[in-house]
Amino acid sequence: MTGIVALYIFMLAAFTGYEVIARVPVILHTPLMSGSNFVHGIVLVGAMVALGNAHTPLEKTIGFIGVLLAAGNAMGGYVVTERMLEMFKSSRAGGKRPGAR
Repeated sequence: MTGIVALYIFMLAAFTGYEVIARVPVILHTPLMSGSNFVHGIVLVGAMVALGNAHTPLEKTIGFIGVLLAAGNAMGGYVVTERMLEMFKSSRAGGKRPGAR
């Protein structure tokens, strides 16, 4: 595949992804975020496979950076999802409202 074709496919994927995500209703954001965390995990596995097959120091460096970025992306997605789910939990602690007697 030539570089121009790869760039064209990347641009189409980026545009399509932006258009799809921009039209997601707020109520579906948390479930979709959880699903995207699964995809980030697959990206991490792919980065680890690429690092495992690296031979030159440049390939190993790029693979290591890829693993770091993929791991950070997956971890950040789970942290954001956890914070969003905390917003839906009841504010009652032990069956009592805060400040109640």
